[in-house]
Amino acid sequence: MLAELLILFFFLIVIIAASEIFTNAIESLGTKLNFSEGVTGSIFAAVGTALPETMVPLVAILGGNSAKVSEEVGVGAILGAPFMLSTLAMFLVALSAFHFRGRRKKKTITPEPTGFKRDMEFFLFSFLLAFMVAFTPHQYRLVRVFVALVLVLTYFYYVLETVKASAALVKDGHATGESKALYLSLVFREHMFFVVLQLLLAVALIIIGAKGFVHGVEVLADILHVPVIALSLLIVPIATELPEKVNSILWIRKGKDTMALGNITGAMVFQGSLLPAIGIFLTPWTLNITVLTSSVITIMAAVWIYLLALRKRHISSLSLVLNGVLYLTFVGIVLYMIASGKS
Repeated sequence: MLAELLILFFFLIVIIAASEIFTNAIESLGTKLNFSEGVTGSIFAAVGTALPETMVPLVAILGGNSAKVSEEVGVGAILGAPFMLSTLAMFLVALSAFHFRGRRKKKTITPEPTGFKRDMEFFLFSFLLAFMVAFTPHQYRLVRVFVALVLVLTYFYYVLETVKASAALVKDGHATGESKALYLSLVFREHMFFVVLQLLLAVALIIIGAKGFVHGVEVLADILHVPVIALSLLIVPIATELPEKVNSILWIRKGKDTMALGNITGAMVFQGSLLPAIGIFLTPWTLNITVLTSSVITIMAAVWIYLLALRKRHISSLSLVLNGVLYLTFVGIVLYMIASGKS
């Protein structure tokens, strides 16, 4: 048990270090390309740090030994990722904002409102569509394929809309700015090549760290006899979502709220559209009671975030405590199901 815990701790350190290298590189990239914080956070950072959790369901679905287990882990990981981001990740952002309030010199979280609202609109549309198609009969294969294609097109339309809004936001003072010089520039001269090189190195480290952490969690779960569905919905997403959480905490500490929240909401759009499309194509895409519960709670959390985006430019840390409560509610439900043998 001690060896497994030490392995988990080692890969956690790898993820944290890689996330710091990644945020430094992504800030430099956004600055050099003159993109807004919304594009840098919601697209570049979100997609880059979404790679680990993108690999988990694909590996589970395509490379699993048991079809039933592969589908459970795959669908659970696909729908578990937005659940973690909309609940636990948002709650950690709130805790970070409260903890660093002295350093930040402000008590509220202040993302750029139009991009924040746009992210949540695209996520709710995509996730609700992916959720509802699970209730269509399996013989309606063409309907399911059509929905999967709509989800793919929705993400690409989202990228176009986010990039299109960038120029105006840069003029309004929302350009991406570097908090510190590129780390590789301490050794090499400042150049776009080294920005991309550092970014690729960081992504590689994030993937290695996340895969190592997931493997360690799986071994530990096996020792503790945790059910597969609980692993795929509770444990694996925590591990694979660590890069987003760490990146957002780092940006919250620096007062870069647009990038901090964009990193989460942009990943939600990516994981609420492209990943469900893959799941609909490659699996029967059915929801058991546990996955159904997580999806409903995800929708509740996302609606609450959207209401905050509609009503307030300044978001208090206290308002995101509800997202943490929703996460704990689901954990309680899953533990009850496990104890009663209903999971």
